[in-house]
Amino acid sequence: MEKKQIAIVGAGVSGLIACKYTLEKGFDPIAFEARSSVGGVWIKTIESTNLQTPKPFYQFSDFPWPSSLTTDFPNQHQILDYIHSYASHFDLLKHIKFNSKVVGIEFEGPSDDEMKSWSSWNGDGLPFSSQGKWKVVVEETENLSTEVYQVDFVILCVGRFSDVPNIPEFPPKQGPEAFHGNVIHSMDYAAMDYESAANFVKGKRVTVVGLQKSALDIAMECTAANGVENPCTVLYKTEHWNIPDYLPWGFPLAYLYLNRFSELMVHKPGEGVFLSLLATILAPLRWASSKFVETDIKKKHRLAKYGMVPKHSFLQDISSCLISTVPEKFYDKVEEGSIILKKSESFGFCEEGILVNNETTPLKTDLVILATGFRGDKKLKDIFVSQTFQDYIAGSPSETLPLYREMVHPRIPQLAVIGFSESVSNLYTSEVRCMWLAELLDGTFKLPSIKEMEKDMKHWDEYMKRYSRKYFRRSCIGALHIWYNDQLCKDMGWNPKRKKGWFAELFEPYGPLDYAPTSKNN
Repeated sequence: MEKKQIAIVGAGVSGLIACKYTLEKGFDPIAFEARSSVGGVWIKTIESTNLQTPKPFYQFSDFPWPSSLTTDFPNQHQILDYIHSYASHFDLLKHIKFNSKVVGIEFEGPSDDEMKSWSSWNGDGLPFSSQGKWKVVVEETENLSTEVYQVDFVILCVGRFSDVPNIPEFPPKQGPEAFHGNVIHSMDYAAMDYESAANFVKGKRVTVVGLQKSALDIAMECTAANGVENPCTVLYKTEHWNIPDYLPWGFPLAYLYLNRFSELMVHKPGEGVFLSLLATILAPLRWASSKFVETDIKKKHRLAKYGMVPKHSFLQDISSCLISTVPEKFYDKVEEGSIILKKSESFGFCEEGILVNNETTPLKTDLVILATGFRGDKKLKDIFVSQTFQDYIAGSPSETLPLYREMVHPRIPQLAVIGFSESVSNLYTSEVRCMWLAELLDGTFKLPSIKEMEKDMKHWDEYMKRYSRKYFRRSCIGALHIWYNDQLCKDMGWNPKRKKGWFAELFEPYGPLDYAPTSKNN
């Protein structure tokens, strides 16, 4: 019997894991990677970038970090080495076509009208069909030639933190064209080699827009190049609970937010009466956990002194996957004046620099670096040729991205998305999802009806809006990681309880090793 061919778009962490697990099930994966190497976002970063998550939570379940690496937060080169070692160990490289950019995918099979009449995904709930195939159009980036592949299933591992920058909208005649200096995105800064980046900012008055990890790291690199003579201004819209470390008051953060007990305090999608009542009863403890972490962050960073205390809770930030670590001595640089923090609801450009909150005096600057994130939703949407599928995958701006189990759109057949929805450890999340997808492709279980999937998605949409508030489109499962994985385990017929003993099950943090293939049935 001929092997089913699986097209995997992207050879970052998610793409490599998808390749590995589909191979193990006897499929024929072919991964298309636009660049010349595996690693995704880790291929090119700024010099000071380190892993945000402690490495025990950011590792492959069956391929641990080398014992020789003792730091908990490896740098870019160490992470890339680890990812390359994984790809080599499982012999994945021969299944990857490098310098191959997927410019479009098109489904060839039943008509739109016929698919709209389906009550089950793909017509019968099965992942493959004799009636439908995907046409994958691939551009070879070195010679710009185009090749077309026909495959049985597509896995989109395109990531959400690369390629398509999120550029803010500006008032009329106040866009970057009005400014006489340079305006670049953090993506362009990261694309430079380390020496070129340092020289590019040296001697310039730099304004960095944003307050997440890239913005903070770039600001620190600017201070290293310029000091107090040319201070770097960090222009931000909302304060966040950016953490100094993972030990609030000396207590491991994982014991507060990455175990089953912590999730009992949170209302869950589609929960029953008992769990809902329990989460309500534990509301004071939920509040106290947030305050415990918040007071530690305020003290260590001296946030009140700099007017940087967020108005929302730490729980909202972790539920939105907006937690990042602050570079060491960042607030010391604020103290000495080499970093200036400036809050702004809106801004525009003029010849001399930036107009903040409609102030009449411009913020004089020579270079603006927009660390304003990426449009992963647009990248995902634009890969589809069909306008119908583009509309399906984009969903409504007032709802979360419409994916069942954060992977499958009920009305897009023979396709899955891995790596769009976030968590506190995206490698860990992607691996469990790839296990689930491999079992689905192998026929271990079937998806429920389209109506049931859409009902489940509605529950998750309500959860995201309840805890992430305005950041619900990030589709973050950070505060319900175990509950989410429980659903995947139940689908696969695995025991969702992965620990030994009730105490460990309730209070020990969950991590990648709990889902290692050797312990799948536990």
